[in-house]
Amino acid sequence: MSATALPLSLAANPSPAKWVRFDPDRTVHLSVGKVEIGQGILTALRQIAAEELDVALSAVRILSGDTDLAPDEASTTSSLSIEVGGTAVRLVTAEVRVRVLARLAQRLNCAPDDIAVIDGAFYRGGQPTGQDYWSVAPEVDLARAADGATAPKPVAAYRVVGQSAPRLDLPAKLAGAAFIQDMVRPDLLHARILRQPSRGARLAALDEAAIRRAAGGALRVLRHGNFVALLSENETVAQRAAMAAPGHASWENVRQLTPAQQAAAWLVGQPSDDRVIGDPLPPAAGPVVEATYTRPYIAHASIGPSCALAELRDGHLSVWSHTQGVYPLRNALARVLDRKAETISVHHVQGAGCYGHNGADDAALDAAVIATLVPDHCIRVQWRREDEFGFEPLGSAMSVTMRAVVDAAGRPADWTAEIWSGSHVQRPAMGGNLLAHEALPTPAPDPRPTDPTEAAGGGGTRNAIPHYAIPGKRILHHLVPGAPVRTSALRGLGAVANVFALESFMDELAARAGADPVAYRLGLLGNSPRAARVIARVAEMAGWNARGKGGDGRGLGIGFAQYKNRSAYAAVAAEVEVDQEVRLRRVWCAADAGLVVNPDGLRNQLEGGILQAASFTLKEQVTFNATGVGSIDWESYPILRFSEVPEEMTCELVDAPEERALGVGECTLGPTAAAIGNAVAHALGMRIRDMPFTRDRIAAVLLQG
Repeated sequence: MSATALPLSLAANPSPAKWVRFDPDRTVHLSVGKVEIGQGILTALRQIAAEELDVALSAVRILSGDTDLAPDEASTTSSLSIEVGGTAVRLVTAEVRVRVLARLAQRLNCAPDDIAVIDGAFYRGGQPTGQDYWSVAPEVDLARAADGATAPKPVAAYRVVGQSAPRLDLPAKLAGAAFIQDMVRPDLLHARILRQPSRGARLAALDEAAIRRAAGGALRVLRHGNFVALLSENETVAQRAAMAAPGHASWENVRQLTPAQQAAAWLVGQPSDDRVIGDPLPPAAGPVVEATYTRPYIAHASIGPSCALAELRDGHLSVWSHTQGVYPLRNALARVLDRKAETISVHHVQGAGCYGHNGADDAALDAAVIATLVPDHCIRVQWRREDEFGFEPLGSAMSVTMRAVVDAAGRPADWTAEIWSGSHVQRPAMGGNLLAHEALPTPAPDPRPTDPTEAAGGGGTRNAIPHYAIPGKRILHHLVPGAPVRTSALRGLGAVANVFALESFMDELAARAGADPVAYRLGLLGNSPRAARVIARVAEMAGWNARGKGGDGRGLGIGFAQYKNRSAYAAVAAEVEVDQEVRLRRVWCAADAGLVVNPDGLRNQLEGGILQAASFTLKEQVTFNATGVGSIDWESYPILRFSEVPEEMTCELVDAPEERALGVGECTLGPTAAAIGNAVAHALGMRIRDMPFTRDRIAAVLLQG
């Protein structure tokens, strides 16, 4: 395999010594750049390494996300940890095994194929050689770049991969001390931040004496431009100060918002960067069917607000963060703080609720700025709930209009998705700003929002091109740079809204053609047997053939997508009851992820995506007040409760071990939103095209009927 054909993670870090080490305690030290954010990735990567090296799973110790010690695998995003990171681990450990066996074969004057590996020990002719990885590996040059030419094990020989394994990260989490929020270091100072109410706001006055009185203890108020930190050895004192500070600060040049700006419809017609993706626009030919679907701004709603620790000692800055990318964060900190990257170390620590571009990186800069101003202390910045909801990057609102030219049989002959959206990726590595940078004496320049290219999976356009065999299909993408709030990556990016729109529209087209929704989809799949298989299977699981006519308050709906049109296939069916509110009763999912490393972990990801998508679809929407986000607590931003979890949720994996492993982390989100939307339409006999499906929206649709 050429270097250009290597998976990105291995091409960027070609030395096996960066990945694998054999330690004297007879363990294998595996270093990876992908990090654990609740998806069970560390367990799966250990399984891959144990499989290729033929060592016990318990013998593999894993270190992840550390700029001092781990390979640079960029960020843990886009469901690529197994597709890319896992492939890199598989190739590099396979090559390490071959190199070590080749050296031992030289010693024994035999062919490498004559040697077997059992739990890390080497056998020849069924007899122990007295040698193992730990005795032979020191004689092997593992620093020499991998070529990726070593074939991994055949699937038929697997004994670890494909078997469910206990999650490596769960014991500490269940014991209550696994997260960065629990971390304590020497010389600790607790910090809270008084935020600018909006970008460009200037601090006109601050009554520090009043804040100290409210804090009720020793407090240091640190001002650096418009950046204000409240520091104390006592966390309660810092927290009291943070609660009081906004009432004792006066700001100038504060941006004003209106409630109308929180709606996706506000984006339509705003100045935008436009592009056309796909087939050229066709001449009109046949009846045109059109419908518009929307999603509001949504929050990450992480259970644990963001946290970071930083300390500057002897000129070196160390940062602990639940970031998804330690190297991109290090580079961003170096730019903002005007330091050389090699003077900064970033260490990943798991966070209590971290995915997408939430406040993790912003909290890290908060801590780093303070640490450079207050050296020789460990600065612990803990965001408050109000900070997390009010200042994290949001998932952009989206308005998606579907237009189809239909043929005489009611099938789409041409398809256009017109999308209005803010940016879905404003990570610092992609041109976005870290929050505190805007408040420093030399603030960040205004960012020019961009979106991932189609080669990178797309952002606002993700999954907007139908998987179905339609002769002409295209996207008209309007990227609105002037979104009223900061937006960035949130699970699935634009795929949730796009699949919700696309699959809802498919149901509407099926109804117009007088066709069953499942049969209609299957008839449009062309040469895509894997997609047809998951759709047919989930319909069977849900008892689709017994589905009633609907309109009686009970509904059954279906949704399908191949995530990014190149990752895992997922079909979801949802059963709902609708009265004043939507009650999700049962959910079924059939998914094809190719080679599955840890079946139990994969099901967890499918189920987690289903529940989060249900929360998006039924509950979640950010609201604005005059100066910013108004939904800053759980009452104003409700999420799905435990009592609202479906009574039954069944996820079935389609067996496809000979296919390459496909990312699954976000594959059920869009199909679930669509399945719920279609089920609600079936239950009511009328369709709701705007997320979330609140009581007010249900009432409005019923009144229209």
